Order: sequence, then C-alpha cells, then structure tokens
Amino acid sequence: MVSIKIKEATKQAHQELEKTVVLQLKSVRSEADYARVLKNFYAYFREVEQAVAPYIHSETLPDIAERRNSSYLKKDIEELGSDVSELPLAFAPEIKNLCQAFGALYVLEGSIMGGPYIVQMLQKYGMDKGFHFFSGYGAESGKMWQAFTQVLNAIPQTEEEEQSMIQAADETFKRFEDVFARVPSLS
Repeated sequence: MVSIKIKEATKQAHQELEKTVVLQLKSVRSEADYARVLKNFYAYFREVEQAVAPYIHSETLPDIAERRNSSYLKKDIEELGSDVSELPLAFAPEIKNLCQAFGALYVLEGSIMGGPYIVQMLQKYGMDKGFHFFSGYGAESGKMWQAFTQVLNAIPQTEEEEQSMIQAADETFKRFEDVFARVPSLS
C-alpha cells in the first residue's frame, strides 16, 4: 500500500518537522505565542489547500467537505485574540496531478493524528482555547484517517505514480518545516 510506502519514505522529513514544531510549541507561554505558532500552520495549510484544490474535490475525495482545513486554524487564531494578518511566507510544493495532490494532502491529514498530544502539551502551558484545529475529528479521527488512506491507496496505478505521490509528500513535509525555520523562535 502506498500509504505505508509514504510513511517509510518520509520518516526523516516527518521527524525533522515534528522536532521543529514541538520546540516552538514548548515555547508557548501566552495566547499571543500560541497564535503566532498557529499562523505558521495557517499560512502553510492554506497554500497547500490552494495547490491541491484543482485535483481534490468531492469526486476524488467524497468526504472532502467534512475534512478539517485551514478555516479551523483561522478560527483558533481569532479565538486567541489575533488575526491572520502578517503571516509568514509559505510555499506549497508544486502540484501538477492527482497523485501529487494526494501526496501533499497525506501530510495535512496525517497531522490530525498528533493533535490530541499537542492539545495536552498546550494545556500544560496554560492554554485553554484555540483547539478546534488540533482536536481533529475527535473520536472519529482514526476512522477519518482510514477513509482517507483507503482512497489514497487506490489512486496510483503505476510505480511512477506512487513515486510521484511519495515525492510530493516528502516535499510537503520539508516545505512545512521551512515555514517554521523562517520564523524566529518564541523563546
């Protein structure tokens, strides 16, 4: 299954991104700090969503309207008393086909699985709101991930298409980390 191949092939990029994100999250000490971190997510997710939009819609991913997106991040930012002005630079990977679009969306959808841990970490630092995005699909997160990977696994028909999907996912992780690397640390 291509979802397993993506996980294995992107392990290093995923770990590097996770380390960078966790360091910033551990520096959160105020709602303003948290909003600044969320702006990184919002800027990048919005860019990737725009890049995949021509390829991912209700015909290619039937439950796309039910899936979490950058509007949840915007809501969280605003709930924390900030807005979506002054966003960091964010560049989505180049998306030219359905396989690349699903490779990029793999990263965004996969981020849901770590959301509950992020909420717990932030609660330790005194945060008590702004969790619409990181709450993912709640108790349905596992089910939604399975539904997504079932569609993703059925898309590539050739080894070349699988590689295209894997490369897009890897680049999506790396460009996401670039957003955090360009923004000064909170500490």
